[in-house]
Amino acid sequence: MVKSGRANTVRPFRGLRYNPQRIPDPSAIITPPYDVISPSERRAYHDKSPYSFIRLEFGEELPGDSEDANKYTRAAVTLSDWLRDGVLIREGKPALYILEQRFRYRDQRHIRQDLIAAVRLEDFESGRVRPHEQTTRKPAEDRLNLLRACGANLSPIMGLVSTGGRLVDLLQRSAQGNPDMIAKDALGVELLLWVVSDDSVIEGIAGLLADKPVYIADGHHRYEMALRYKTEQCAATPGCTGEEPFNFVMMSLTDSNDPGIVMSPTHRLVKGVDLQPLANLTAKIQPYFDTSEEIPGHDDPTHTADLWLRTLEVRRAGGVVLGLYAGKSEGLRLLKLQPDADLHDLMDEDELSLWRDSDVILLQRAILEKGLGMDSPDKLDAHISYTRDAEQAIECVDSGECQLAFLLNPAPVSSLIEAADAGKRLPQKSTYFFPKTPAGLVINPLWED
Repeated sequence: MVKSGRANTVRPFRGLRYNPQRIPDPSAIITPPYDVISPSERRAYHDKSPYSFIRLEFGEELPGDSEDANKYTRAAVTLSDWLRDGVLIREGKPALYILEQRFRYRDQRHIRQDLIAAVRLEDFESGRVRPHEQTTRKPAEDRLNLLRACGANLSPIMGLVSTGGRLVDLLQRSAQGNPDMIAKDALGVELLLWVVSDDSVIEGIAGLLADKPVYIADGHHRYEMALRYKTEQCAATPGCTGEEPFNFVMMSLTDSNDPGIVMSPTHRLVKGVDLQPLANLTAKIQPYFDTSEEIPGHDDPTHTADLWLRTLEVRRAGGVVLGLYAGKSEGLRLLKLQPDADLHDLMDEDELSLWRDSDVILLQRAILEKGLGMDSPDKLDAHISYTRDAEQAIECVDSGECQLAFLLNPAPVSSLIEAADAGKRLPQKSTYFFPKTPAGLVINPLWED
């Protein structure tokens, strides 16, 4: 169980935003966060506009790049040039930013309220900021290099706070008048941003969140690298007080009870595994799963993907169920957790109380690790890839590019909070919040005013 620490600090900051006189409609220049942008999408964003935020958030590597000239140094020069030329302007006084995202997901309309603020950086041991997911080294180093070069938080980390819905109500009441920015992203999500600099409103929001732990929903790499950057900067700053801007990180905070929260599944794709483990998989997992039921597909792959996902959703009411697809000669094999399955060889007593009903943990422990022998991070990295698109997962197997696809239900928000409260971390790509907060709405400069 994580420890409780001092009161959290949520405070306003003088953000950098696109100048509405230069960029009246930022729809064409905002981007998703770097970690969901494919190489082809990166090129498309780059070509769309000379002011596309991709040039800061996720610049391209070029032939001849060196330690002194690379995508990080280019981002820093671009940031400086845009400030000099008035493409970006700085807020006149510290502000909080209220973001409303309106979107459709699986034919339903949703609205999510987010607060973009500067949050004090805390070591995880303090219990004030709680991670829930494992991370890998390479993306983390990339974010640190960019942070060092630009000296700014370019995109917000997504965090959850539990206020019983009070934050949702407070944000709705505080977003008065016309939005300061309106945009639509590439997925059709409508974005409305209000800049709030009223001291009484800021004090009310900060007071509500002062005793609430923050759960990292998305952006573990960026948070961990912000901690490292803070340590570096404080060591290089005589008389470091702990109140300098680099002691804080930009976060987009959402109430865990916001009815607009949508969790999307991330499916697992298996490739490059020896034939013997594949042939023995069913026997290996039968002590845990009933594998007798198969759901046939259709000629239309879109229809098939939708049918299989809806079947998994309905069957989840009866307990853990995973979907295994091995090729066109079969349908979707349902892997239903046996009610009396002994899971002690997969997890200890504390983990059992937490994760006995966790789809993603049982997939990881019983199937990937025990069934297929992927019992180390290196093996998982070598043989597992991820997609949120079930139709793409099916096609990957049909084309022979992948050997197996495991389709999953989305993890509930409660699984994230319970794991974080217990000081445990779920496997990477266990949770996916839709939509992700775009990059390019506001920048948090970490230099002194």
